[in-house]
Order: sequence, then C-alpha cells, then structure tokens
Amino acid sequence: MTDPELRIVLAQLDFAVGALEANAERIVEAAAEARERHRADLVAFPELCLTGYPLDDLLLRPALHEQVERCLDRICARTRGIHLLVGHPERDEDALFNACTLLHNGRRLFRYRKRHLPNYGVFDEQRHFRPGERSGSIRIGGIRCAFGICEDIWHPGPAREAREAGAELLIDVNASPFHVGKAAERIRHLRDRCREQEIAAAYVNLVGGQDELVFDGASFAMDAQGELCLQAPWFREGLFALECRRENGALRLASSCPHEPLAETEAIYRALTLGVRDYVRKSAAAGAMVGVSGGVDSALTLCVAADALGPERVGALLMPSRHTADMSVEDARALAESLGVEHRTISIEPMFQAFCAALQASPAAGEEETEDTTLENLQARCRGVLLMAYSNRTGRLVLATGNKSEAAVGYATLYGDTAGAYAPLKDVFKTRVYELARWRNGARGPIPQRILERAPSAELRPNQADEDSLPPYSVLDPILQRYLERDQSPAEIVKAGYDETTVRRVAALVDRSEYKRRQMAPGARVSQRSFGRERRYPLCSAYRE
Repeated sequence: MTDPELRIVLAQLDFAVGALEANAERIVEAAAEARERHRADLVAFPELCLTGYPLDDLLLRPALHEQVERCLDRICARTRGIHLLVGHPERDEDALFNACTLLHNGRRLFRYRKRHLPNYGVFDEQRHFRPGERSGSIRIGGIRCAFGICEDIWHPGPAREAREAGAELLIDVNASPFHVGKAAERIRHLRDRCREQEIAAAYVNLVGGQDELVFDGASFAMDAQGELCLQAPWFREGLFALECRRENGALRLASSCPHEPLAETEAIYRALTLGVRDYVRKSAAAGAMVGVSGGVDSALTLCVAADALGPERVGALLMPSRHTADMSVEDARALAESLGVEHRTISIEPMFQAFCAALQASPAAGEEETEDTTLENLQARCRGVLLMAYSNRTGRLVLATGNKSEAAVGYATLYGDTAGAYAPLKDVFKTRVYELARWRNGARGPIPQRILERAPSAELRPNQADEDSLPPYSVLDPILQRYLERDQSPAEIVKAGYDETTVRRVAALVDRSEYKRRQMAPGARVSQRSFGRERRYPLCSAYRE
C-alpha cells in the first residue's frame, strides 16, 4: 500500500481555562508524540485550546492576550517537523476573534477566524468576538486543507467556500459541550456539509469539565460521501490518528480506532463523573464531601464522587435526626463502607434543639412560626453547617445532592441541602436519578436495594413523603420537561393530556422558585436546557400564562 498523502492526529485533550503556560506545554508535548509515535504531518487541537473554553469575561483582560502571543511564540520555537493547528483568541487592534493558526517550523503559516458565533443556550460569543471573513485553503503534505471552528459546520457557507478555494479536506476544531443527543447532531451536520460539497472532514473536540459544561470529546472524521471513518471515544483524552490517501482520484480516510456510541444512561453517568472530577481538580481542592441520608440522590452522588475522584478522596457525613429511620442510617453506612469511603455519623439533634430554644426565646418568633417548614428547614440547615465545617477542615468541596426536579419546584432548603460548591445532579430529573442508580448498580453496585425501592422522603417530619408536597415524579418530571426544556405554556401542556390543576400548580412553583435556583451551586449540564448559563429569567416577575 502506498504511503498516505497526509497523516493527521486529532488531539482530543482537556485544557484548563486560564492555564495558558500549562496548556502550551501540553500542546508541545502532544505535538512531539504525534510526530514521533504516529509520524503525523499535522496535529489538530480543539477550539481555544491555548486558553481553555469558555473564557467568558477573562477575554476582557489585556494581559491575557499578551500571554497568548508569548505562548504562541514559545510553541513555534519548540516544535519542528510537524504542522500544528492551534485554537486561540486573536486580538487585532480593537477587534477580538475566535481563531486558529497553523504553525510549522517556527512560522505562523495560516490563520482562520470563526465565521458563525453562537449566541444561544450556553453560548455568548457575540459578547466578545467579531465574526471572521471568508478564508482560503492551504496545502499540507499532498492534500489541500481548509479550516472551520465549531459552529461554522452547522451552516453551509464555510464548507462551500472551502470547496471553492480548492480544499479536499475540511478540519473543524471544536469546544462543543455535551448534552443528551449532541453527538448524533454533530455527525448529522458534518455529514450534510460533506455530502453537499463532496469534501472530506475531520472534527476534533475538547474533552473535560469546565464549571457547568462537560465536553465529551467523541472526535470523528468522515469521507466526502458522509461515511464515518474515525470515531474517537467519549469522555476520554487521547491522540487519534487519521490517514488520508487518494484512490482513483478520490480522497479516502482511514483509522484504526473505531468506537461504538455509548448508551444514553452511561453517557450521562460518565458526564457527571467527568464534571465532578474536573471541577474538584481545577479548583485545586483536596476532594469531596457528601451528606449521605439513605436516599437515592445522596447515594448516587456518593457513587459519582467515588468514581470520579477515588474513594480515598471522598468523605461521607451521616447526620440523622429524630425523624431519620433506622434503615436510612443502615443503608447510608452500608453504601459508604461498600465504596470504601471514609464516613462519620453526627446526630443533628443537639444543635437542632439549641436553635429551637433560641427561637422560642425570641419575641419575634411565635409558636406557630416555629412549626412546620420552619423546623424542617432548621434541620436541613444544621446539616448544611456541618458539611461546610468539614469542608473547611478537610479542604474537600461539598457536593450538594439535590436533583433537577427539586430545584425546579423549589423543594429544597436554602443554606441547607442546597449548600455546596457543586451539584452533580442539578440537571438530572428524579426519574432519571433512579435510572442512573440502577445502571450504576448493574455495572458495579453497591447501592442497597432498599434505597431504590423506598418512597422518596426528606425525613424532616414524621411519616413524610415527597408526594405529600409534590405530584408523583412520574407525573411531575414530564410536565417540568415540557415547561422548562421545550418552553411549552401551561395551556399547551394541558392539551397534551395533563391535569390542568397539577400543571398550573407546577408552573407556579417553578416561577416563584427562581430566587432559590440563582443561589444554588453549579452542576453538570446534561440536558438541552439546564439551570445556569442558559436560563435567564427575572427573579421578580408578574408575568403569568
């Protein structure tokens, strides 16, 4: 077989936001490995790899752009014998661009500026960047190549212009965050571009967690007929090689790393673990603390933390009250022991009694005020104080255990169960929590079966069940999905067959809980509409549907 005309390595790596020196070193090391191990002519890195993504208002700092230039010069000086396609912000007088530059043997050969700047969902690029103009192509090895950046492939124009410039191969560099179904969307859009323009394409994506976003990697390549020729793994770093050859005048792509798509539940679980791992790592924290109650949310959170960080870096705190069932303590302890997680039990009863005594002594707090939710919230806040104290003592970040269903309707106590630095399940509905817990048990165990079978309860009053305050989660979650993720009005949801009284009650709970969500910890985004970067509703609003 003849030698390929171009050997490419897709560098699917995790780059930390703001760590320019470390990222530059990683680029140099990856280029050397791509050259020596894979004999590559070109190594392509993800979008804004030099700075990490997203930078948000770090882009407003002039010193950052000076450091970008110094790091690019350093990369040029330290790499030889291979082309590097490096993503970075580019400042040009008073304009700022999302760019990638082709480097080779100490020179900057070619530059491409992103044409289409997303300004929806989690993206806010038009706040900082200016769109680039039409670009051309350049020959690398025996192949004429053109470049794109992320959103550009979702539009026909850049690929058409690349083909008009004589390109045979389009290389698209990306920082495309994960949500359920996103990998299939990327493949569909790139396949459309390949078939429309009869051009082959390679897509390299970032991997890793950054605040609320998780990047799944899943880089790939396809030929001009839209046939998949390379599929890199999901949620894993690596250098993935692609060979380009001409056969009968057509460009053929080949790779030795085929990977099957992940099932949806496993993909979500891996996104959650990667989100926790990188949030703790990039915060330079010692590990994680989890308040474990014997319920499914805290059980799943503890499993995610142990899988992400290793059990030796995770602590569990059991904080029973007078309303905590014996089986809850037993199951929480059994789970921690099965995972090999350090755990301690501290009753909240003495501090709860002290708060009650103080409130009864206060003229502003009558007997009626200290009943019901006041006492329930006090218990949750006692636990929040203990968790944060252990966080201070150990250097471990507290992981809040609440889920998306609870966050949506405000079924959570501010400064209590919402206390924490990161909330792994914040974008996971309760029904999905059970799916993930069952999947984790099937894969590795060891969540006690009673946790998966018991009716969910906050255990803040005698015989309490979540369904005393909320519709069943099998009813609640589909309503929330329609109202939050599909922007359907209550009237539209009722037309879909849901009870009107229930729908309007749920919508009212969502609307009046905005202030709570604004104060909650960030969490990994796994749906197409999460709480956080992409939800911008007023805290006070008289609008009703």
